[in-house]
Amino acid sequence: MTTTAQTALPTTPVYAQGKHLAELIFLETMATIEVGHAMRAKLKFEGGALVAGGISYALERPPRVVAFGKAANRMATALDEILGGRVEAGVVVAPTEHPKTLPNFRYFRGGHPYPTTGSLEGAQAALELVSGLTPDDTVIFLVSGGGSAILAQPLDASITLGDLVELNRALVTSSLPIEQINVLRKHLSGIKGGRLAVRAHPARQLTIYISDVPDALPSMVASGPTLPDESTLDQMYELVEKHDLARHFPASIRSLLERRALPETPKPGDARFANSHHFCLLANRDAVEAAVAAAEKLGFTAKIDDGLWDADYREIVKGNLASLDALAQAHAGQAVCLVVGGEVTCPVTGLGMGGRNQAFVLHAAQQITGTHRVVLSAGTDGRDGNSPASGAIADGQTVVRARALSIDPAAYLAESDSYSFFRTLGDTLDIGFTDNNVRDLRIWLDFGG
Repeated sequence: MTTTAQTALPTTPVYAQGKHLAELIFLETMATIEVGHAMRAKLKFEGGALVAGGISYALERPPRVVAFGKAANRMATALDEILGGRVEAGVVVAPTEHPKTLPNFRYFRGGHPYPTTGSLEGAQAALELVSGLTPDDTVIFLVSGGGSAILAQPLDASITLGDLVELNRALVTSSLPIEQINVLRKHLSGIKGGRLAVRAHPARQLTIYISDVPDALPSMVASGPTLPDESTLDQMYELVEKHDLARHFPASIRSLLERRALPETPKPGDARFANSHHFCLLANRDAVEAAVAAAEKLGFTAKIDDGLWDADYREIVKGNLASLDALAQAHAGQAVCLVVGGEVTCPVTGLGMGGRNQAFVLHAAQQITGTHRVVLSAGTDGRDGNSPASGAIADGQTVVRARALSIDPAAYLAESDSYSFFRTLGDTLDIGFTDNNVRDLRIWLDFGG
């Protein structure tokens, strides 16, 4: 469901335009959190120093720059603009081609959600760029979501690219939340879990990151190549055993696990991080707050949900509806909007096409049938699961329309085929790759009827 032109909107939001209004809120949010805009608004180059929040880095000579993740291209371009081209050398590893390359930068196309040859080549180039530096050198790391696959380096020579793909497929199709997935990735990588920063020591280091994980877990972004790792090997082994994961892993990785042959990652307090700082450019909270502002501009009474955001999608639907009920009752007769962030978990149970956002909406659609309510859920990176859509939108008539076409929502959900369901109804949300990722956004509307 894509809108090419904004239709005239009534002064008071009405249910007849509910899906259109939800999409407008989402699109306005995406414009607000655009990466280039955020970089130029929050970073300044003044008096020979790069200022990022409360951090000021004097750049007596041009820094080296390593950018990786879904937003790598945009972040590198914006930083080069801010610094007036004062970059000694740089490496950019992104999942898409850069339309215009910058001088002194090398570009690699990494894979997502699974690593590719470009992921390995980009990681090797990054390691080489930050090797052999001195305390007078500065490295700026530009980190964004998706970096776990986009920048990949095997921990052991026995691990092949095919093994890394198999490992990542097992992890992303599991029911584990991202922070637990990344505990495993950190300890099975030669570059994650702070190991890239250790290679850059003793240079001064600044990590500017866009968070696609819970706000309190910055070292989980892209599995934390440039930050010390709070997680432990014991936690990783416990996760593997608790969820019986090893049987899904390739033989090379099973062997390392069985022999307990993995080295521990560098921890907080390690002296090699003494001259390393980090700054959060964008996070899920930025998107959620922008969505509230966009909804209020359209006439909704809007609120950020204060309940659980990261859990099984069915549990989150139930909790969101309870919050929406309370909000609607507190503002009887008014159009209200509940905004939710985070990332739900959604086990893959079939061979269809879709992702956690579309599955969330498909389940939610069955709960709001016959009401004057609308639900939207989408990924801020522009992709949901293995589908080309960002997410989907549903209202109180979605299931009614589907059944009129002899489409069974429950059957599509069981087959993990939510994309086909919403594509048939014309209710997918298609915005294309955004070169950004601050987790997901869920928008609930109630029109008081």
